[in-house]
Amino acid sequence: MSVARIYHTASTLANGSVLVAGGYNGTGSFNSAELYNSSTGNWTTTANMSVARYYHTASTLANGKVLVTGGYGSSGILNSAELYNPSTGAWITKGSMSIARIYHTASTLANGLILVTGGSDSTAELYNSSIGNWTIAGSMSFARAGHTASILANGLVLVTGGHNSGGYLNSAELYNPSTGNWTTTASMSVTRYYHTASILANGLVLVSGGTDSSDYLNSAELYNPLTSTWTTTGNMSVARDSHTASILANGQVLVAGGQNSGGYLNSAELY
Repeated sequence: MSVARIYHTASTLANGSVLVAGGYNGTGSFNSAELYNSSTGNWTTTANMSVARYYHTASTLANGKVLVTGGYGSSGILNSAELYNPSTGAWITKGSMSIARIYHTASTLANGLILVTGGSDSTAELYNSSIGNWTIAGSMSFARAGHTASILANGLVLVTGGHNSGGYLNSAELYNPSTGNWTTTASMSVTRYYHTASILANGLVLVSGGTDSSDYLNSAELYNPLTSTWTTTGNMSVARDSHTASILANGQVLVAGGQNSGGYLNSAELY
């Protein structure tokens, strides 16, 4: 890429290109963005975002545009949002969220709305790309950051773990897009944040790793949407947080990287 970056986002566009936006280099945040062309293997710069940011989210919308929300910039935690248009290569601001957010989540619902949760408090809000408006989507039972949000086969959104000023969380809750209501569901066996959540082919949600109040975790557990229960499953070989988890074509889950008390990791394992 044209610059070194960490805490940036990468979004796959409809034309197959990958949009990389923002990030941090140890000195400051970026507003720059660039495109990777998988056909040629080349990187090209594209228009800059209006605001430098990292720890933001990026969501590809049904119309092919990319919505970037929140994060951290030179002025602190951000509530701004902007849209990238692949057809024009330009960014346009798209209103502001009700509050500034960092370590939040952004989920694309079946109805095309983007659900943004947590990051600073318990509130959630929805972005409607058809009219460009933000609306409040109720409040979770707990404020949480560093949590996960997973869209289940039944359309509900499962939010798990995270942390807030009161400590680390093992709680989980569900958002129903049809009613706009939040309801609590069974809690995980342990508190965790900076973990991953992966939806398996059988509909179960695999939660792995993270950090609790005292240590990095190698434990994993499964959420069953049909019974609203958690069951523990095999442990990873290495405790880790801030890792990635990718569903492969064969149904396995590839966990890679992260960190633990020994430092940054290059190890990977399969579930």
